Amino acid sequence: MKLTSKIFNSHPSSDGDFFLGMKRILGFKPKSLEIYKTAFLHRSMNKKDNEGNPVNYERLEFLGDSMLGTIISKHLYNEVPEGDEGYLTKMRSKVVSRKHLNELGKDLGLLKYVESRIPKAHFGDNIHGNVFEALVGAIYLDRGYNYCEKFINERVIEPYVDIEQLEGKVISYKSLVIEWCQKEKKPFNYNVYEDTGKDELKHFAVKLTIGDRMLAKARATSKKKAEEKASKRAYFALQSRIDNK
Repeated sequence: MKLTSKIFNSHPSSDGDFFLGMKRILGFKPKSLEIYKTAFLHRSMNKKDNEGNPVNYERLEFLGDSMLGTIISKHLYNEVPEGDEGYLTKMRSKVVSRKHLNELGKDLGLLKYVESRIPKAHFGDNIHGNVFEALVGAIYLDRGYNYCEKFINERVIEPYVDIEQLEGKVISYKSLVIEWCQKEKKPFNYNVYEDTGKDELKHFAVKLTIGDRMLAKARATSKKKAEEKASKRAYFALQSRIDNK
C-alpha cells in the first residue's frame, strides 16, 4: 500500500509541528512522516489511497500488537529463565493488557494527534491503547525492529515492567474467582440483567452466587464490566481462602 501526501492535504507548518511532536515521543527522528500520520488516522475520516484501499490506523494497530508481544516476550524470556510457558504467557498478558496500553497512550498524550470526525470526548479509553499499538507498528515500518525494540524498552519496559510487582497484579478478578470455584468444586452463577434505573446510559446489574450464597452485586454500563466488578468484590470477600490455595 502506497501512502502519498495527497491523502492528507497537510500544510508544511502542521507537518513541522507533527514532526517535532513525534520526535519528542519517539526519542528519534521519524523518516517517513506519512506512516506516523496513518497511525493517528481514525476510520471516520474515510481516507483512501490511490488504489481505493482504506487508510487508517487499524492495520498498523494489528502490526504493533504483534511487535509489542514479540519484544515483551523476548524481555521476559531473558529476564526470567526459570519461568515456564504458562508463567511467561501470564506475565506478558499483564504487560500488554488493554488497561495498561490505555495508560501508556494517555501518558504519551497520543490522543491530541488523532484525526477523526468523531469528537474526541466521545471516544472510550481504548482509543489510547489502540493508537499506541498503531504507533509501534509505524515505528517498525519506518525504522525497523531495532528502533521498535528501543522505543518499547524506553517507554514500556524500563518505566513500567517490574517483575515482582507484575507477579502480584491481577488481570481479571472474574478469572481468579472462577478458577478458585472450579478447584474447590463450588457451583457459581453470574445472574446478569438489564438495570432499569434512571441513568441516561443503559446499565447492567449482576448478582454473583457461589454455592448457595449470593456473594456480590454490581452494576456497570456493560455486562463484562458488571461481572468484573462483582468478581472483584467477591474476591476480597474470599481473599484469605483464595490466596491460601
